[in-house]
Amino acid sequence: MTRRSSGEDSVYRDGDRWRGAVDLGYGVNGRRLRKKVSGRSRAEVVRKLRELRRELDAGVSAPSDRLTTGAFLDRWVLSLDGRVSAKTADSYADTVRLHLVPGLGRIPVRKLIVSQVDALWQSKRQQGYSANSIRIMRSVLRRALTQAEREGVILRNVAALSGAPRLDAGEGRSMSVDQARELLDTIKTHRHRALISIMLAFGLRRGEALGLHWSAFDADAMTLRVTHGVKRVKDRTESKRKTRLEIGELKTRRSRRTLFLTPELVELLKQHRGRQAAERIAAGAAWQDHGLVFPTEIGTPLDPDNFSHVFARLTTKAGLGHWHPHELRHSGASLMLAQGTDLYVVSEVLGHASIAITKDIYGHLVEGHKREASKAMSTALFGTVGSQSGSQGGA
Repeated sequence: MTRRSSGEDSVYRDGDRWRGAVDLGYGVNGRRLRKKVSGRSRAEVVRKLRELRRELDAGVSAPSDRLTTGAFLDRWVLSLDGRVSAKTADSYADTVRLHLVPGLGRIPVRKLIVSQVDALWQSKRQQGYSANSIRIMRSVLRRALTQAEREGVILRNVAALSGAPRLDAGEGRSMSVDQARELLDTIKTHRHRALISIMLAFGLRRGEALGLHWSAFDADAMTLRVTHGVKRVKDRTESKRKTRLEIGELKTRRSRRTLFLTPELVELLKQHRGRQAAERIAAGAAWQDHGLVFPTEIGTPLDPDNFSHVFARLTTKAGLGHWHPHELRHSGASLMLAQGTDLYVVSEVLGHASIAITKDIYGHLVEGHKREASKAMSTALFGTVGSQSGSQGGA
């Protein structure tokens, strides 16, 4: 047995290997707890023990080199029950199963490094995934590893340190003013006229628009609050259906927002309410009241996918080809910016988590406004060319 130097934990030679151990005290069962390390040399073992001591002094629990990233992520997904909505939990689970575990699952979570995470994002780009899809993957991994930090499994969150993919300018098509007017003209008598008009005017997400409630509409104040969304979630009951529609409150403060209506939009909503009253009478006992502004003909939540199919048929009928409702969101944002609306205001209207997201997606559309601002400042500071030449002529 080799004697320990002052301040060292147990270090000894075992055949052609050096080994060391840190005494962690006693567990709840009364058994002594020790964390062991090994190396080719005494110096390597001493270094590992000192690193382990630093982690323990920092409040990190004794990490296990055997806990893989995949095992931790699977455990984390199970812990989400009751902490997030069912829809969010299902989305996180799918991201973990389809992308994170196949790419990083075999790596011990304690040994996961930034370059490995960056390499996963690069491979996803090469496979054709959009920047927004990769952003979602990174967000899920970052959230999971935040839990690992709290538990003391890791010292730093390598997902947060990895390179965030930049959203490409112009992801998604946008309608021109002429195209938008052609669409609205085509659907003048359609029951979805008000729905599509509101989505286009404010860039609402499909689920947000379908989750609007009459109780959130104030005709006198000309406001409409966005508070809920309709989404399809996995059915966890004993029903034979695999999924079901759910009306749920929007989860973030910025997504819960107030829309300021114009007199034209207020009138459009009043006309829609009159149409809905007629549908309610026609439905009779079949009507199910959920208080929704845009339900089905019997009052139940409108299926987002069904609405997408109807919308595509309407855009085709208008001569615009096949469009998806989410492209109304891009169109609304683009049209607002084209009218000179401030980027911060557009971000608030869209309900983005931060103005940085709005800038990443739509920042290229405000270049003209920035040039105009530069010209205005130049005129204010130096005067116009005409005034300068006039002054010179007067001199």
